[in-house]
Amino acid sequence: MQSEVVLIHGWGMNQQVWQLVAADLSVALNRPVRSLNLPGFGGEALPSGAYDLDAVILHIEEHIQPNSIVVGWSLGGLVATKLAAMRPEKVSQLVLVSSNMQFCESEQWPGIKAEVLAQFKAQLSKDSRKTIERFLAIQAMGSEHAKADIKQIKELLLQAPEPSNSALSAGLDILQTTDLKKVFSELHCPVSGIFGRLDALVPATVAMKLSHINPSFQYKILPKASHAPFISHRLEFISYLKSVL
Repeated sequence: MQSEVVLIHGWGMNQQVWQLVAADLSVALNRPVRSLNLPGFGGEALPSGAYDLDAVILHIEEHIQPNSIVVGWSLGGLVATKLAAMRPEKVSQLVLVSSNMQFCESEQWPGIKAEVLAQFKAQLSKDSRKTIERFLAIQAMGSEHAKADIKQIKELLLQAPEPSNSALSAGLDILQTTDLKKVFSELHCPVSGIFGRLDALVPATVAMKLSHINPSFQYKILPKASHAPFISHRLEFISYLKSVL
């Protein structure tokens, strides 16, 4: 039986964002492809206790078959990486999509400026919908068809319930505080990644940095893509996954 491909979305999103690519991906890879909602997103229940990265893993692991190929976009890449470390029997191969092992920028590591994440957190308490819309605009920034990308993502998100405010807040906390560089360096499964050169949230230089801490990491940078290459450059995204899987 072919290993299943599991797609994990990013912050503020839900599993519907994969709708444009999932069916074609399944045909191209000749294997089942399934997307998941993170807890508190797209109508999925919240964890019973504290909402942190470990709680997310405990929540989703029962929905993932052993030896799955896990594809994590943005925040979903952190989740997929921690899953591969905590439950290695579940993940035969890991693919990062516009993701980082430390999203908050530091002197030694490229990422999102701390003040930008803090602004999102402050705005979230006032108007969650506006915060997600602002996040969408930053995600598409630089893409050659940014307006069309944002419109598509918005339409897909509306097909599922809005995210819980507590899940949005906890997700931002995870992006602000998580550092999985050491975890990433110790992974035993094959790991690859696809990035956009114009990404304003995950600088393209992250890819090379990740390859320095895990020499087996292979990656591709799409020159005209931003943060959501599976939407803006769907065919290139499918072709890349086909080549690494």
